[in-house]
Amino acid sequence: MSIFEELRSTIVSQGPGETAATAERFAAALPPDATVCLQGVLGSGKTTFVRGMARAWRIADPVTSPTYNIFNIYQGTRQLLHCDAFRLNDPGEMETLMIEEFLRSPYCLVVEWPEHAAAFLSEKRWTLQLCCKSEQLRTITLLPDPAT
Repeated sequence: MSIFEELRSTIVSQGPGETAATAERFAAALPPDATVCLQGVLGSGKTTFVRGMARAWRIADPVTSPTYNIFNIYQGTRQLLHCDAFRLNDPGEMETLMIEEFLRSPYCLVVEWPEHAAAFLSEKRWTLQLCCKSEQLRTITLLPDPAT
């Protein structure tokens, strides 16, 4: 079973290490120039997931939440743009950040709180729902692609 099939069926993570390992497998299978949306409440593991993706692409810099910067850029075997859209008040504000000016192929744009950036996001994207079930337990589900 591929990582995508596993995620469509929902993966249960027993802690941050398993969440990062799942993300690493996901990132390794992700095609170039992808947009990934991460949905989930505060503390659901979104930034931990991005750290796992970064590990797959040999990004050496520490991955941190871009809450105050809005987005961070990391370079490894693939460029990773990590955006936290939580503080955007209008979905159109995403365009004013000029993120597309920073995209260098092969890239992955990861957007936390994608509902705050909906007008900017392509219909062709990978959307993952991360849910807290307990202090350590999380579920990670790949949602259907809205373009299909």
